[in-house]
Formats: sequence, structure tokens, C-alpha cells
Amino acid sequence: MSPSDTTPRYSVPGLGVRKGGRVIELLQPRLHALNDLALTLKHIHWNVVGPHFIAVHEMLDPQTAAVRSMADGAAERISALGGEPHGTPGALVSERTWDDYSVGRADALAHLGALDLVYSGVVKDHRRAAEEVASIDPVTEDLLIGHLRSLEQFQWFVRAHLENGSGNLIQAGASSEAEAAEATAPVRKTTGKKTTGKKTTGTKRTAKKATSAKRTR
Repeated sequence: MSPSDTTPRYSVPGLGVRKGGRVIELLQPRLHALNDLALTLKHIHWNVVGPHFIAVHEMLDPQTAAVRSMADGAAERISALGGEPHGTPGALVSERTWDDYSVGRADALAHLGALDLVYSGVVKDHRRAAEEVASIDPVTEDLLIGHLRSLEQFQWFVRAHLENGSGNLIQAGASSEAEAAEATAPVRKTTGKKTTGKKTTGTKRTAKKATSAKRTR
């Protein structure tokens, strides 16, 4: 099976190769998104600094492990359907529709503001895939629903750090990871003057292959 052909030579009993191929087509981008998310979580784990360092540093390892398990489940489902999961770094980079996570070494809240956007993109696209696959293959729908249950919980953990006293997200309205990171950067005192936290670098996170400026994975 070539990378551009998702129609398997066989599939699970009762589904058929045409429907099986459509499910594979929906699952492959989810596999890429999960692999990318796991790498992003580990990148943040290594690059987070500031007063909230240890809380965020230790919060992200269980999330990383869980997301890696989700990726494994998605890949194995593709194989069970008669497909060929593409899990190499090259396939991820060439087939994904988003750019790399754009925040480097930064304050914990800055990373969490950017990570919230990452989770939003993954969850939205997972929901779309689950809705479409519902009428085709309830087994795959159940797999994606299980992912969503954990992904939405992880995003809740992230957002709990970002609520202000009024219950609003302090980075609400940010359209890129850099904007979200800047909005959540704490005010620090240096030589008696208040200065904002160092701005993170990185380009606006827009889809490489899509025209929409929305963050999707």
C-alpha cells in the first residue's frame, strides 16, 4: 500500500475495504497529531522554567505517556483494519498540516498558554474524526472517544493554571502560540522597574497546507 493509497487489500469482517479505507484515512492524521503532541509535551517538559517549574515539569510526564499510548492504539487500529500506519518522523513532517511548536525555553505559564492552543487543535480534530467515523465503525469511534476523555482532562489541568480570579483564561483571544505565551508571561521586577517576561520567539502557528489561520492538528 502506497502512502497516498489508504484502501486496504482486506479489512475487519463486516466492514469492507472501502469503509475500512475511509476509517484509515481518518485515523492517520490523528496518529500524526498524537505523535506530534507527545513530542511537544516532552519539549515543554525540558524547557519550562520559573516559579511553577516543578509542578508543570512533573504534570507533563504522565500526559506524555498517556498520549504515546493513544498513538499506539491508533496505529494498531490502522493495522487491524488492514492499513499501514505511517509513524516515521519524515511521514509526520511531510503529511502534517501545522508547523512545529514555536516556544523555546520559557516560563511555565507561557508554555501552558501555548499548550492550551495545541490541545484545542488536537481535541477539535479528534472530535471531527469521531463524528464522521460514528456511522462507519463504532469500534474506532469508541477508541477516539476514549482519547478525547483523557485529552480534555489534560487540557483542563493546563487551563486550571491559566484562570484568573474572575474565572477567565488569561490568554483568551490569542491566535498563535507566541501570542498566548506573551499574554501569560508574568510581570517581573528588575532593578526596581516592572518588566514583562521575555517574549518567546516563533512564528504565528498557521496551517502549512490549509488556508485557514485556525490551529488544527
